[in-house]
Amino acid sequence: MSKSTAGPEIERLIQLLAKMPGLGPRSARRAALHLIKSKEQLFAPLAAAMNEALEKVRVCSRCGNVDTSDPCTICTDPRRDAGVLIVVEEVADLWALERAAAMNVRYHVLGGTLSPLDGIGPDDLNIKELVSRVAEGGISEIILAVNATVEGQTTSHYITDQLAGLDVKITRLAHGVPVGGELDYLDEGTLTAALKSRSAF
Repeated sequence: MSKSTAGPEIERLIQLLAKMPGLGPRSARRAALHLIKSKEQLFAPLAAAMNEALEKVRVCSRCGNVDTSDPCTICTDPRRDAGVLIVVEEVADLWALERAAAMNVRYHVLGGTLSPLDGIGPDDLNIKELVSRVAEGGISEIILAVNATVEGQTTSHYITDQLAGLDVKITRLAHGVPVGGELDYLDEGTLTAALKSRSAF
């Protein structure tokens, strides 16, 4: 095992960076060196931004989004359709839908999916909070925008069961051929879903 020539402060920086998604030890080392070389232009502003985020960023107690206010700006925006709620697994999914700007509605972040093998049950997700929001009234449609994985579909079925008896329409994202996709490059599961979800032309 080669001995490190970096000081303990730099090693700590590398170890922390390596815990970031998509960064392994080698990538973290490169990132740390880049930050150190760009101390004034990048490192100092990044440290300041991270410190400010640490102090000001909150998790919205209503929907689970992250923002500098609680409730978040999406939940308090009067221009949004409060009758439609898009349910997503993670905040990153919410951000992706917002970038698409397809609908001006509100959201509910589950915080993951049901996964018994990983020890993640209903109480570990924000499902009770979702049911409470629907039970309060005013929501006419729930759009389940979860990933098309086994865990995602299991979670969707569980949520549907929990919302049974409440006066709300439950829909899900269409699954199938992506815009610009070529059939030859798609997997069998995607093609099957596309055929089952076919619509009138």
